[in-house]
Amino acid sequence: MPGETDLIKLYSSRILALAADIPHLGRLDAPDASVKRRSPLCGSTVTVDLIMKDGKVAEFAQDVKACALGQASAAVVGGAIIGSTRAQIEAARDALKAMLKENGPAPEAPFDGLEVLRPARDYKNRHASILLTLEAACEAAEKAERSDCA
Repeated sequence: MPGETDLIKLYSSRILALAADIPHLGRLDAPDASVKRRSPLCGSTVTVDLIMKDGKVAEFAQDVKACALGQASAAVVGGAIIGSTRAQIEAARDALKAMLKENGPAPEAPFDGLEVLRPARDYKNRHASILLTLEAACEAAEKAERSDCA
């Protein structure tokens, strides 16, 4: 188990700067889909609203109540998600999960900024919070596409 000094190093100035400046905070008035996800381990919650147009995220908003690592992840996702397809969001989620759990490569652009969270791989109790925004966005994109087809 990593020590306290390692935990302090984990909260780098870059992660803290991201956590302090999360894009697209708030809620959309009329989203195509809205999904709330919660990490049972730490209690972090993220609610994602999105609007899809022509198979891409056209509008995005997020309500984030998470630790600094979850907030940093939400900041990167918020800055990258507009214009992304459901497949790109799902690929980013899968790559982030593999990066944290199996030391895999960072997600590809436009989500490559999630590389900053690589040091958290040794802190398994933080993984769920880091994954919340992408998991909620994947579910919301799927719901939006389903409702488009209905």
